[in-house]
Order: sequence, then C-alpha cells, then structure tokens
Amino acid sequence: MGNSAMKEAIVRGDTSLGIELGSTRIKAVLIDRQYAVAASGTYEWENQLIGGYWTYDLKEMIEGVQAAYQQLKLEVQERYGVTLQRIGSIGCSAMMQGYIVLDQDGELLVPFRTWRNATTAEAAAELTKTFQFKIPERWSIAHLYQAILNHEPHVAGIRYMTTLSGYIHWLLTGNKALGIGDASGMFPVDEAAKQYNEDMVQQFDRLLEGRGYSWTLQEILPKVYTAGEHAGNLHEAGARLLDPSGSLQAGIPLCPPEGDAGTGMVATNSVRRRTGNLSVGTSIFAMFVLERNVSAVYPEIDIVATPEGSPVAMVLANNCTSDLNAWVGLFREFYEAMGQKPDADQLFSVLLGQALEADADGGGLLSYGYYSGENITGLAQGRPLFVRSPQSRFTLANFMRVHLFSAFAALRLGMDILTQQEQVTFQQLTAHGGLFRTPQVGQRICAAALNVPVSVMSNAGEGGAWGIALLAAYMLHKEPDEELADYLSAKVFSEAEGEEVPPDRADVEGFNVYLERYRAGLPIEQAAVDYLVENKWP
Repeated sequence: MGNSAMKEAIVRGDTSLGIELGSTRIKAVLIDRQYAVAASGTYEWENQLIGGYWTYDLKEMIEGVQAAYQQLKLEVQERYGVTLQRIGSIGCSAMMQGYIVLDQDGELLVPFRTWRNATTAEAAAELTKTFQFKIPERWSIAHLYQAILNHEPHVAGIRYMTTLSGYIHWLLTGNKALGIGDASGMFPVDEAAKQYNEDMVQQFDRLLEGRGYSWTLQEILPKVYTAGEHAGNLHEAGARLLDPSGSLQAGIPLCPPEGDAGTGMVATNSVRRRTGNLSVGTSIFAMFVLERNVSAVYPEIDIVATPEGSPVAMVLANNCTSDLNAWVGLFREFYEAMGQKPDADQLFSVLLGQALEADADGGGLLSYGYYSGENITGLAQGRPLFVRSPQSRFTLANFMRVHLFSAFAALRLGMDILTQQEQVTFQQLTAHGGLFRTPQVGQRICAAALNVPVSVMSNAGEGGAWGIALLAAYMLHKEPDEELADYLSAKVFSEAEGEEVPPDRADVEGFNVYLERYRAGLPIEQAAVDYLVENKWP
C-alpha cells in the first residue's frame, strides 16, 4: 500500500492498533487492512527487585504506553501528514501470569508481582496436588494462594485479580475481561466450555472455607473471552490515557486482551494443531498446539490455551537473553572507552557472529544466565554465572557461543519430556523475538539446541504487538464462523516470507556435549545462590 492509500486508511480508521507490554519494551503497532505496519512506537522499561519481589511500576506502565503511542502518532503525522484520530480496533497484550490485585476502588493492594517471581513453591505444589493439574509457580492462582498461606492482610480486600494485559484493558474500557489464552495462565480452563475449569474453581473455594474471606474465586476473576469476540469499547478516560492531547476518539472496539504466549502464536501462524512456535526474550518459551492431552502431570510442562481455547503444551524457562544482553552491554562500554560510538545492531551482529566461528561445544566454557530462579532446573533464585577451567579454550567466539547455548539450555531440558516421553512431533518451529534480528546466528544456534528446523519470518522483530493487532483485526473482519487458524493462513500469511534453517549435525553434537556440562554444573549455580546472598555479600 502506497503512502496515499495508507493515509486514506488512517483517516477512515481502517486500521488496527496493537499494544504490548513486554519484559523490556512497551510497543505500539498500527496496521492496515493488508496487515502491514503503518507506524510504531516503543518505550524501554525494566523490572526491579523490590521487597523480595520482581515488579514493574504500573505508573511507569501508563507513562510508557503513552510514550509509545505518542511516538506512533508522531510517525503517522510525519509520514502521512495527518493527525491520528480514528482507529478501527485495538488490542492489548502483555507478559502472562503474575499477580495484580485491586480493591473495591480499583487501587492496587500490593505492587505488581511478575511472572519472574519464584516465591510460590508451596502454593503451587499444594494446588497441583489438589487439582491433579500442573500449577506453575508464576500463575496468578499460585500467587494468590501463597499470599493466603502467608496470611497477607491484603487478601481480604481483593475485589479483582487480573494480569497485566487485563489491567491495561480495564483501564482503557472499564471491562474486566481476559482472552482465554491469558486466562489459562491465571487458572486452568476447560477446553469444551471455554471458561475456567468449574470443578477446580469449586475445589479452590473449599480451600478458602473458614478463612473469613468475603469473596469467591469466580467473583474476583476476569470474564473469559475467546478470539474474535468483542471485549469492550475505548471509553473517554481510556482515550485520554492513550492520547492526553485529546485527538483520539473514544468508542473504538477492543478485542480480548491476550498474553504474550497467545500473541506469539498468532504472530507466527502457530494456532493450528501440531504447530509450534518459540518466543525468545527475557524468558523463553516454546508452545505446541496438542492433538491430545499429555498423559501425566510434568513439572516442566504447563498446559495453557490458544486464543481460541485449544490446549497447548508450554515449556517455559524463566531466563534467556538477560545475561547475554548484559555482556553485550559490557563490550559496548569498552567500545565507548576506546572513543568509538557503537551502533547497537552492528554490535550485536559482530559479537553474535563470532559464535559461528567457535568450537562446536563452546570450548569447555559454562554459563548460567540466571537472573531469577529457574523452574525447569529447580533453582529458587538465580545468580548469573560464568565458569571455566584452566584447560578451557577461552576465546571471544567460544564465549559468545556458550552464552547463546545457555539461553536455550533450560528450555531444551523441558522439551525433552515432550519429545521423548510424550512422543509429541512437529516438523518445525517458527521463532520470533529480538534475538533473531541478527540474521542466521540465533536461528542456527536454536536449531542446534532443539534439534529441529527453525523458521523465522521477515516480521520476527515485530512480535507480539503485531500479533495482538492481528487479533484486533480478526475481531473486525472475520467471516461468520471463520476460525482464527483459517483466517491467518488465508489472509495474513498466504504470501509471508520466511527462512528455515535446519540443524547442523556438528552444531547439534556440540550442543549435546555442552548440555551435559550444563547439567553437571548445576550444583555450582546452587552454591552461588547459597553463598552469594543478596545484600549480604562481603
């Protein structure tokens, strides 16, 4: 679509806006009817460890959403010469799970507790046993029950519990809604009913008996919606939140808010059964849409849902690229100390490219990029750690390769359960995330680590903001009874460009050698947790 046609579409409001609150970046993307990006805006933010919990400042969240939208609006003005006033539909997405609880006045009762916290082991274990269904530590219900077990006084005042995507959706619409994909990371859902599992809801309420709370679980959970449903309209206060200038018109319909897992599935056209996708960022997770349910409860495997409610096996590792990014930042400091001004993309390209020149196994080096606890390997806390022996081949190439290997290692341990014990098969994974902006490198290492062809689409860098914009467009433009998978395949991805990289045998063998080193070294990481105590280091 040319600039003049895009301008007309923007003036008519024939567009969809996607907003995603990721772990390091808030992004807004405006797309047209051909699903091309008309404009975008971003805002960088970071989580903080405060009072023993990983959290984000939700006041900064509002500032970040406004900043991203303002940047997008300015780009529209500069590129097309018009002020953005009308939008056809909006969707909100964010990091899944975590714990946001509000009182009867809509005020936060405690700071947002993110998915990254590994503080709910007792609650998660008890609920898993009660439900006979895996309840991960990061799920909202685990955070709630742990707060109950801890006798935290705020629990009595809860009137609404939601996720980050549900919270921003509520601020924009006043509607307590959640897409079924994100809802499935709060509490188990029923595939047939497309709602929370009623038997488990009743089981949970029985756990509350005699504790003196005035609410039941169903009363404080958001209403569940599936893809394509209308989940509210942008009210006047929501329009002013997005655009304090007053230009944006209220009344815009919103699709159900979704988690980053669901938008990742959409952005990679991976919502049909037997498809899989991989999302790489601060955390890393792989999603496989199942033909049949798994046969047992596995600590390493979560069961969630697509935005339409189909069951999905999810393997998630809490830690992925944070430590890699930190090391790249160190190299940036050195470059600047030499009087140079590095380009970020070039810096990543040069450093990550070194990994392809390394020894296949990383030269005997070892890394754990554990900024937080790691559920798959059983670490309640994390300490970023780099280890080598005097005999290790300590080169830049091996150093970079090992940090890339480490980003995928915990995920591989979880995926082995699916592929070896449950015999789940898939032909390829479609991956997305900022790591894949550097051509070939992340894709090749990923293919080696997981021993499966990895495809990356040309829009891999757009990620979940584009995915939730697609869900907003689907709500508006789908045909009656048109399923999301058919809509995506026929209308969005029919001419999509992508590149598949198969696993290289030498890389696969090298990663397997590294993985054994990684397993064997886990007691070193545990010792670091035990002896390098936060705020008490000598």
